[in-house]
Amino acid sequence: MRDTLDTMSMSQMSLFASASETVLVDDELGRIVSTPGFLPAEVTEAWFAELRESVPWKSERRRMYDRDVDVPRLQAHFRLEAEERGVPEAIRDAARRVIAFTGVPFNSVGLNFYRDGRDSVAPHGDHTDEIVVGFPIALVSLGATRRMTIRATKPPRRVFHVDLAAGSLFVMSYETQLHYTHAIPKTHEPVGPRISLAFRVKPARDGAERSRVYR
Repeated sequence: MRDTLDTMSMSQMSLFASASETVLVDDELGRIVSTPGFLPAEVTEAWFAELRESVPWKSERRRMYDRDVDVPRLQAHFRLEAEERGVPEAIRDAARRVIAFTGVPFNSVGLNFYRDGRDSVAPHGDHTDEIVVGFPIALVSLGATRRMTIRATKPPRRVFHVDLAAGSLFVMSYETQLHYTHAIPKTHEPVGPRISLAFRVKPARDGAERSRVYR
């Protein structure tokens, strides 16, 4: 199964090669590709306005250093199965475009709402037990531009800084979650709100769903 998915992933990731893309990493440790201008401005503006108002954003608290602290951003999550109710049309449209472009059967999207420069996400890699082996993660950015910092976890400790503008698509292969961290640092620069859509292939919830996801 692992070999099948890895082969499938390599085939899918090969679809991310076009003149408008920048390949940051492409080796045995993973593949990272940035595609500015994946979406036109009028689309990103409409989606941002819709999602900002229609998504049931949640503020969470987490245990850190023996105390509870606010997560410095708002969050939401949707499954993408056809029968799933309450998914905003902007997300359905975004999923269709990303799936068509990448060939990856994404079935889940996590949303982060960065209200200003004080909102952030600390360096991390995705929990690999929460995503299907071999499939990449695709990020679509809406709203203000924010900088993502990517760091290798082992020597040579390469560092990349990527400005994720509205309408950009940023794809990280499964392997990068094992060898790199990514973060959206806080900034003192004046910056407007940003919404990110992180598309993933999550494990199936039941056997019937598994047959839909992997076929």
